[in-house]
Amino acid sequence: MGYPRRLLSDDETIVLELKPHWRALIVPVIVLLAAVFVGTWTFSTWGSWFSGPVGSIGRWAILAVAVIVVVGFVLRPFAQWLSTQYVFTDRRIITRFGILSKHGRDMPLSKVNNVSFEVSMFGRLLNYGRLEIDSASGEGLRISDVPDVEVVQREIYRLHEEDDERRRQM
Repeated sequence: MGYPRRLLSDDETIVLELKPHWRALIVPVIVLLAAVFVGTWTFSTWGSWFSGPVGSIGRWAILAVAVIVVVGFVLRPFAQWLSTQYVFTDRRIITRFGILSKHGRDMPLSKVNNVSFEVSMFGRLLNYGRLEIDSASGEGLRISDVPDVEVVQREIYRLHEEDDERRRQM
C-alpha cells in the first residue's frame, strides 16, 4: 500500500517510497519456524500428560503459549514492518509508523543541512543502514534500516538542490 496521494501538495511528487529493510523480518521468521517445530513436538509428546475433566488441559496450554509467541514475536514485528513508510518527495521527507496509532514526521527539504549515513558490518552484507538528516532547526531525523542507504543519501542531496533552485525561481 503506497503513500496516499491526497496527503501531498498539489504539485508535489513522490521520488522514493521505502519500507524498512527486509532484515527486520529475519528474527520473526526464525521465531515462527521454532514455534511451529517446538509447539508441534510439545503438543504431540507432552500434551496428553495433563488431562482433566474437559479433555487435555496440557494441549490447550501448549496451544495458548504458541499463539502468544506467534502474536507477540511474529505478527507484531511483521505488522510494524508493514506499517512503516519512508517517503521522499520533491518537497519533503516523510516518515510514518505505527500499528494502531500512527506517528509521523515531515521535514521540508529546505530545512536540510546535512545528510549522513552509518552502515554496520552486517548492514554492508545486506545493504542497509541508518540515515541521519540534520535540519536547520537543530532537530534531526534518524531513519533506521534504510535499504540502499548511500543511494538514498545522494538522492536527498539531489532533491535538496532541485528544491533550492525551484524556490529561487519563485
